[in-house]
Amino acid sequence: MQKNLLSRLQRWILVLAITFFIIMTVARIFTFTLFNTVAFSWSSFFKVLWLGFRFDARDVGIMVILMLILGLIKPVHPFRTIMGKKFAFLIWFIAIVVFTVFYTFDYGHFAYLDVRLNAQALDFLHNTRISLGMLWQTYHVIWIVLGMIVFVAISFWWVRFTYQRIALTDARYEPFKSKRTLFSIIYFLVFGFGIFGKFEQYPLRWSDAFSLNSDFNAQASLNPFQSFFSTLAFRQSTYNEALARKYYPLMVDYLGITQPDSVNLNYERHIPADTSLPATHPNIILVISESFSAYKSSLFGNPLNSTPFIDQLAEKSIFFDHMFTPGFGTARGVWTTITGLTDVEQNKTASRNPQIVDQQTIINSFKNYGHYYFIGGSTSWANIKGLLENNIDSLHIYEEKDYNYPRLDVWGISDHNLFTAANKVLAEQTRPFFAIIQTADNHRPYSIAAEDLKQFKKITLPNDSLLKYGFTSNDEYNAFRYFDYNVQHFIETIQKEPYFNNTIIAFIGDHGLVGNAEALFPKVYTSQGLTKNHVPFIVYAPKLVKPAKHTMLASQVDVLPILAGIANIPYTNTSMGRDLLHVKDTTQNMAFIFEGEQQELGLLQHQYFVTQPIAKPEKIKMFSMLNDTPVPHNPQTDSLQKSMQTWMQAIYETTRYITHHNKKQVNEK
Repeated sequence: MQKNLLSRLQRWILVLAITFFIIMTVARIFTFTLFNTVAFSWSSFFKVLWLGFRFDARDVGIMVILMLILGLIKPVHPFRTIMGKKFAFLIWFIAIVVFTVFYTFDYGHFAYLDVRLNAQALDFLHNTRISLGMLWQTYHVIWIVLGMIVFVAISFWWVRFTYQRIALTDARYEPFKSKRTLFSIIYFLVFGFGIFGKFEQYPLRWSDAFSLNSDFNAQASLNPFQSFFSTLAFRQSTYNEALARKYYPLMVDYLGITQPDSVNLNYERHIPADTSLPATHPNIILVISESFSAYKSSLFGNPLNSTPFIDQLAEKSIFFDHMFTPGFGTARGVWTTITGLTDVEQNKTASRNPQIVDQQTIINSFKNYGHYYFIGGSTSWANIKGLLENNIDSLHIYEEKDYNYPRLDVWGISDHNLFTAANKVLAEQTRPFFAIIQTADNHRPYSIAAEDLKQFKKITLPNDSLLKYGFTSNDEYNAFRYFDYNVQHFIETIQKEPYFNNTIIAFIGDHGLVGNAEALFPKVYTSQGLTKNHVPFIVYAPKLVKPAKHTMLASQVDVLPILAGIANIPYTNTSMGRDLLHVKDTTQNMAFIFEGEQQELGLLQHQYFVTQPIAKPEKIKMFSMLNDTPVPHNPQTDSLQKSMQTWMQAIYETTRYITHHNKKQVNEK
């Protein structure tokens, strides 16, 4: 009797899994060699092959697990019943046909558009006759179809052949039940891990492909299944070019475009350095602060004194007290800060959309700078990693796995240790740097590191006081205080470093928080949810800038242009942001708001706020930002409302267009 450690079903599935691994690898090799337009690199080749193998392992693993689960159902077990055999053959036949169709169309799509097959290809079905005509006239359709049929036939023959060979072996494959169970568990876990793809908190995602620092390598490492289904949810993510053209003259004036081109819709602004000032090449540290909500901080008069140190810091800084984030959520906030574009995705977030991963960023205008990103957890969250690594030149990312500090909670190490670790790295740099530090502790579960409780003392306040001034619990209140404590630790630490005197440190909230701010602000902030958009923006550089408080309207899209202007570097701006410190007339400033989940647009201007559903412009509403008095209907306010609605639509349509036409201008590496 022949003895095997695996059952017949497990052996059959394993043989087929290896077969498809080989086919997918060969297909990737052909893709890499046929479509590569740069010098061949063995290093890139093997990196693409390894990452591609992991993406393929996910698809093969899904099929393997599906077949194993079906094998648990006796009536459809392929080796125990005739019905099970026929059912298994049917599944494999369908899988082979789908596989063949996807890979065939993928090759055509890659040859035509230089990208993997994605969900946008479904748009060709809207004009089926034209699309089929284009295919017929462009490709050797008959030979391609014949090739597909031959491949399906050979593959299905192999499925049947391997089945028949394994079916002839003895079903009693292993005399020891314990070994049989152990190997079955290992078998299942191996393929299960293939689906997850990583020994980390987050699974393998499409954004990992863009860590290869090359658009082509990223596309080559993906496979058509990963590419197609990753983009399926974003199929409707698009723009209206006609409307972008309609509003282009408005945006030319507002953005200060000096070389307008209404044909090609040019949004580039090349900002020179001020040659009358010395070129100091200051370091930049931008802290993207979790849930840094304006009304919860004592910067705006909250009597609970949640941010005493930051209050003092703001007095020595450039402080924008009317800064608004366009959206809510950390992923949207990071996207907007990095790109200078509002995240206008309606279904999910822009960082999760592979079709718009390519974006220019002003950070790359900081030439000969080291670029760093520090986060206590992982950048794989929300596919932020793809946005960062694909677009910021020579970026050094530091994540939880790179620190010698214990994990605090699901968000990684504590902000206290994150600031300490970041300073250790930055203090060793011998050239200027642009560093981003993304905090997380001011977020549920509101963890505070045990070692910090020796110095940081929690405070307990009555619930009525907490609720009146915007806090839902003592845990949230103390987490906000803990953020202030950590900022103090960071500033006091870097003040001792040589690099401090030539460093600009900026703090911007990724977003605010919904809550009751009626004790501090007009009711519109609470009723219309503007508390989740209103955040402080502080630029601290005591040796480089004079303190000033600005009450002008500002948007998160303006952060990088402002910092580039303060640093006095020449930069190219293709975003919706502006350097507000060098704008002649700030009375016309606007802050655009986008509510993806509620499908609403909003705009702040002239101490008013207008909002409307995206699909129902007639439902527009107007509110005062100064007081709780309803806005009267008269010719003046009606005209202003109409003007603000036009600007709101202009910013929205322009942002949608730029997002899809803002590819970074760097050479392939």
